[in-house]
Amino acid sequence: MANKELSRGLSSRHIQMIALGGTIGVGLFMGSSSTIGWTGPSVMLAYGITGIFLYLIMRAMGEMLYLEPSTGSFATFGYKYIHPLAGYMTAWSNWFQWVVVGMSEVIAIGAYMQYWYPDLPAWIPGLIAMVILGTANFISVKSFGEFEFWFALIKVVTIVLMIVAGFGLIFFGFGNGGEAIGLSNLWKNGGFFTGGLKGFLFALSLVVGAYQGVELIGITAGEAKDPQKTLRNAIQSTIWRILVFYIGAIFVIVTVYPWDKLTSLGSPFVATFAKIGITAAAGIINFVVITAAMSGCNSGIYSAGRMLYTLGVNGQAPKYFAKVSSNGVPLVGTIGVLIGLGVGVVLSYLAPEKLFVYVYAASVLPGMVPWFVILISQTRFRKVHADKMASHPFKMPFAPVTNYVTIAYLVAVLVGMWFNEDTRVSLIAGIVFLAIVAISYYAFGINKRVPAELQSDDKTDRKAV
Repeated sequence: MANKELSRGLSSRHIQMIALGGTIGVGLFMGSSSTIGWTGPSVMLAYGITGIFLYLIMRAMGEMLYLEPSTGSFATFGYKYIHPLAGYMTAWSNWFQWVVVGMSEVIAIGAYMQYWYPDLPAWIPGLIAMVILGTANFISVKSFGEFEFWFALIKVVTIVLMIVAGFGLIFFGFGNGGEAIGLSNLWKNGGFFTGGLKGFLFALSLVVGAYQGVELIGITAGEAKDPQKTLRNAIQSTIWRILVFYIGAIFVIVTVYPWDKLTSLGSPFVATFAKIGITAAAGIINFVVITAAMSGCNSGIYSAGRMLYTLGVNGQAPKYFAKVSSNGVPLVGTIGVLIGLGVGVVLSYLAPEKLFVYVYAASVLPGMVPWFVILISQTRFRKVHADKMASHPFKMPFAPVTNYVTIAYLVAVLVGMWFNEDTRVSLIAGIVFLAIVAISYYAFGINKRVPAELQSDDKTDRKAV
């Protein structure tokens, strides 16, 4: 327990799948029910636009990570290049985001299991999944990496097969008696922009939430082999895969089946195939979305546990969070995350209406904090490292204009959340959380402590900014 060094046991294939696994989860499989209901087939456009902005955020982070790879990287960047409070809020926001996402995954697992066992209490499968994933994370980082690699691979392969099968249904009628479904569902039943501009804006909140997790690459930096090469390859290849999976999958859903007939309960992936009579495929996909939820939850346990470790090492959380097991796992930090997931099990037992949307949306604002910090700190990072930028091989395209445009887009999403009754309470919950974090920064004297890894160069770096 005295060892305070994390194990470098993650390869490029692990890191790419961790980023994919953390992102392709309930936000796509279950959250798409609400987004399709709000805006109809135009949700594909929402995923496409958001994906482009996420690529810019990834490139901004990659530019900094190339020169300064470290665990909890964007929190460190916030401290060094903006203000110590920015780093503190980023770390706690990332922790909160992943605990809330983990809670929503636990809730989703219970809902998915009811496809086979309608009378099974939703909290039981969630509790079982939490125990299994907690055990996997306690063993070692390599064990986590392998666990996540295969979980993510299952859902990635399934989405590809679903897209192929969907195209067969749409254009050739495979599985539908040879009668091609065609593309008419894209503009029937209310049109492409079913909910108008307002519905489109409402959908953006859950769409943005679905993409949260891409920045996991920044968390894994401290445990990557050959960080510069590994992270560069992972960032370049991950974002286009996510765009293909999201837009391709949503295209199949809204084309194969009339969007207005999709129920708000369960996954539209399952409903799509069940309604056209391919019940075996529906059962298989339901199994896959369960593994997808477990995959996302697994990534959340990993990420939030590492962020608590970073906070403990930096003196911004109780020191016992910095304790690491003999296998190089932040033991106490992981336990702290599992306690948070337990709240999801309790909420699943209480099961209020629209529980998933409320819980999942609560992660959006705190989940955006690292993105804002990445975009702002990267503009200042360039000033500090001006001598290295000319030869930098992985610079963010068209900065700083792309930074400002991306920030404006994220603000627009938050405005949409405020005007949507289904997400306003969740946005308020995020605001309250950030306020509590800001108050605690001064109330507990955190502002007087310099993170250990920045003690030698803090003044120099921040004066340079």
